[in-house]
Amino acid sequence: MSESGLSPEEEGALRRVRLLADLMDDAVTIPGTNKGIGLDSLIGLVPVSGDIVTAAVSLYTVGEAVRAGADSGIIKKMLFNIAVDLGVGSIPVLGDIFDIFWKSNVRNAELLEEHLTGR
Repeated sequence: MSESGLSPEEEGALRRVRLLADLMDDAVTIPGTNKGIGLDSLIGLVPVSGDIVTAAVSLYTVGEAVRAGADSGIIKKMLFNIAVDLGVGSIPVLGDIFDIFWKSNVRNAELLEEHLTGR
């Protein structure tokens, strides 16, 4: 166990999930703002299929949470975050704007971190 109280496997999972969240949701800051965008926003520009691809990538975090023993409530919240991102993100123009504010991968990384550190 480390100072955080997490096992090396848990620390690795959290590190990977945070990296994914950054790449997908916050990799580049929009100039003149404090808002970030990532691959989710860029790939999501491709109508519907782009959003399906990003939702599939986002399921990686759910898999990590399942392996970490997260309860069904956390898994349901994660799936809800991905479903909202997919559903609203599929709407042309509105979905692209929505992606700037609804960061499902960041939300899910936070849920996993809360699960791992709150035990």
